[in-house]
Amino acid sequence: MRSAVSYIRVSKPKQGRSGLGLEAQQSAIRSFCGQHGYSIEAEYREVETGKGADALERRPELAAAMKHARKIGRGGKSGAAPIVIAKLDRLSRDVHFISGLMVQRIPFIVTELGPDVDPFMLHIHAAVAEKERERIAQRTREALAAAKARGQVLGNSSIGQARKAEADLNAEHFRSIIEPLRDLPAKRISVILNGRGVTTPKGGKWQATQVIRLLSRLHFSDENRLSSDRPA
Repeated sequence: MRSAVSYIRVSKPKQGRSGLGLEAQQSAIRSFCGQHGYSIEAEYREVETGKGADALERRPELAAAMKHARKIGRGGKSGAAPIVIAKLDRLSRDVHFISGLMVQRIPFIVTELGPDVDPFMLHIHAAVAEKERERIAQRTREALAAAKARGQVLGNSSIGQARKAEADLNAEHFRSIIEPLRDLPAKRISVILNGRGVTTPKGGKWQATQVIRLLSRLHFSDENRLSSDRPA
């Protein structure tokens, strides 16, 4: 089996204390490595933000993971063993930060993208995700500005509408994942998502109620699909 290093990150101290998000990432990485012939030589866990130009300096566990990957990968094609992460945003949400990591010539494997995604494609995925976040933020600002221009007082109602629009856009990120599962009961879908290491937008584990809300936002309104009472 090929050696690899596991890297897990959550961005909020509360998630780190509770294990929320950590266990799902760990499960996804272990499952992936088992399927693709990788042996996890070391696991590095970090509770830190991914924001800022000096993000790597604030992430000593990532730096340690990279050092370990170089050590156990000496003599290999790239000179370093791969670092396996569950989702690209667990590495960073910033395309420039990811570009900087690629210069280090350490292979990063993202389980949700598969084993054959090269550094160029990682850049593409990161750029698309970053652009989508910018679009969501821009649309929220435009919605609030339009409401203000109409003379609408920007109280809880207006802010709530803007947040709903943002939540609807965020839901679209899960459409391709949910589409094949939409005929299953919500409880079963939550079990599958958690088993695959797919986390909620906030990095947590899925519950049936969250799945129901997601299906509703995606306009999957079939009564059978939205039932959380059926056995999984």
